[in-house]
Amino acid sequence: MSCEELLLEHLRARGLRLTPQRELVLATLHHIEGPATAEEIYARVHAVSASVDISTVYRTLELFQEFQLVSSFDPGDGKRRYEHLGVEAPHHRLVCRSCGQVIPIEQADVRPLAEHLATAYGFTVDEGDLTISGLCATCRAAA
Repeated sequence: MSCEELLLEHLRARGLRLTPQRELVLATLHHIEGPATAEEIYARVHAVSASVDISTVYRTLELFQEFQLVSSFDPGDGKRRYEHLGVEAPHHRLVCRSCGQVIPIEQADVRPLAEHLATAYGFTVDEGDLTISGLCATCRAAA
């Protein structure tokens, strides 16, 4: 199932429709490499259609998060980043709280931690989206 088909299924289940604005935001997310702020996404959307305002982009991103098509995180600079998940594998990342570098990590690296947390604490990790903050090697060496 494609990302668009999944979105349509979610929208219909909630009695919503695929508006041109939602379609444009989704298309923009497909073309952005890596995480982007809502303002960066808005700038690209606005370049295509001046009729889409920033509040529409924020509402659409929130809706896409509910459908697990988008994940978001704050790398520590107060600017939330959004990342397109689509129907791909889960997205996990390490985020440096000093420089904001985002380092993707593999599902295989997350699974043992998730299993340990489930066994030790009875806690189920959302394996679809995990962000761990800390210091990257460069910032740790500089400290």
